[in-house]
Amino acid sequence: MPTCPNGHQSAAEDWCEVCGHRMSGTPATGPVPPPPPSVPPVYPGPAAEPTMQAELCPQCRTPREAQAPFCEECAYNFMLQSPSPYVPPPRPQDLQSSPPPHPQSPATSEYNWSRPSQINRPAEPLSPGPDDGDWILPPPSAPAAPPAGWVAVIAPDRDYFRSMMNRSGPEAAGLNLPAYSPEQHCRLTGPQVTIGRRRHSTGESPDIDLSRPPEDPGVSHQHAVLVEQPDGSWAVVDQDSTNGTTINNSEDPIQPYVPVPLQDGDRVHVGAWTTITVRRG
Repeated sequence: MPTCPNGHQSAAEDWCEVCGHRMSGTPATGPVPPPPPSVPPVYPGPAAEPTMQAELCPQCRTPREAQAPFCEECAYNFMLQSPSPYVPPPRPQDLQSSPPPHPQSPATSEYNWSRPSQINRPAEPLSPGPDDGDWILPPPSAPAAPPAGWVAVIAPDRDYFRSMMNRSGPEAAGLNLPAYSPEQHCRLTGPQVTIGRRRHSTGESPDIDLSRPPEDPGVSHQHAVLVEQPDGSWAVVDQDSTNGTTINNSEDPIQPYVPVPLQDGDRVHVGAWTTITVRRG
């Protein structure tokens, strides 16, 4: 069905049945389709002289062309003998086809903010911003949590002390388990953590210093080392200490300078009563 420049669909091909505007590409003269059923059909007669015998529009005094149903200038309806409202011609950008608007109730209608059209595409609606003109940006995502590390818990161990006394000679008879000593926590950070006692002559102090009260006299100055493994776990290496290093209440000390992998919860025994428990997290 033809569409007039104002966007109305009309069965007539020369004049719009809605607004009376001339259809695009239609010559000024030619046969006129019959009007609506309520009005008797009018057939065009021979073309008249526009300056002498043409009927004048009662509204704008423009000569009527070839029995046209509407005035070419003001769209006066000659069939109904009534003026038609003037509809301004559309702008070029209004000729683009667009979907019909969705109906809105008067109570809920709001101004539709939109971005400017780019490359002749429809505008994209935006939600209204705050009253002060500032736009609230979403907060940045939280950084990923670092992988869980390992912690060494150092404390006197009564069971280990008794086991050590049972296999020691008379020289250990004067040793006494400390009455109280709070646990110490040391976070393990690579590549290694040293275990021993501070040298008072040089001031050299290991990472886990067991010379602090209550000092463990059975620990060597350079007793053992906790070494980080490529997979993030840890291993213990005895530094050829005087009294050796045992694991999980074993009576046999580990070999010097040979790394022994540790699991979560393993207990490393050094000196006369000290147990170092390694834990993940």
